[in-house]
Amino acid sequence: MDSRTSEVRATSAKIVIAGGFGVGKTTFVGAVSEIDPLTTEAVMTAASHGVDDLSAVPEKTATTVAMDFGRISLDRDLILYLFGTPGQNRFWYMWDDLCRGAIGAVVLVDTRRLADCFSAIDYFDDAKLPYVIGINGFHGHHSHAVSDVREALAVPKHVPVLPCDARDRDSVKAVLIRLVKHSMSTYRDRSVPV
Repeated sequence: MDSRTSEVRATSAKIVIAGGFGVGKTTFVGAVSEIDPLTTEAVMTAASHGVDDLSAVPEKTATTVAMDFGRISLDRDLILYLFGTPGQNRFWYMWDDLCRGAIGAVVLVDTRRLADCFSAIDYFDDAKLPYVIGINGFHGHHSHAVSDVREALAVPKHVPVLPCDARDRDSVKAVLIRLVKHSMSTYRDRSVPV
């Protein structure tokens, strides 16, 4: 048997993890990455006082200033590359580069601060990039029904909204699998002539 015929060509896909400041993007990437994730966290200094709202995350001492990066192999021939975005508005100039070539995005939501994710949702709607909403249950607690969060965010019915725990590998995997399926369905539907 020729060794070239037994080689499996890997397909890779890029996924963006987005959401507001302190919503759990770095944790999400780290929970599922099979490599030590690359993080660009910097210690928060006095300069961030009055700029970053720490009221919902008072224990936060570092913040992502460029991106998080992780990798997960779903099979021998399918590799997902995860790119976590910075959450603060002052770093949004990097988003176009981080999102270029992505098949879809996960928008993480903290129900204590829903308004923090509106900009990410608007960005992906404008870019026509498929996305799912991941309701991050801090401390394993989801205080609102999925239907209530969907209504509050005013996302279209075709956008999946899922409860998750950014610390839990299986929960994160379920969200990523749902995103891949949603992206495949979205792109397949777009290829059908109207």
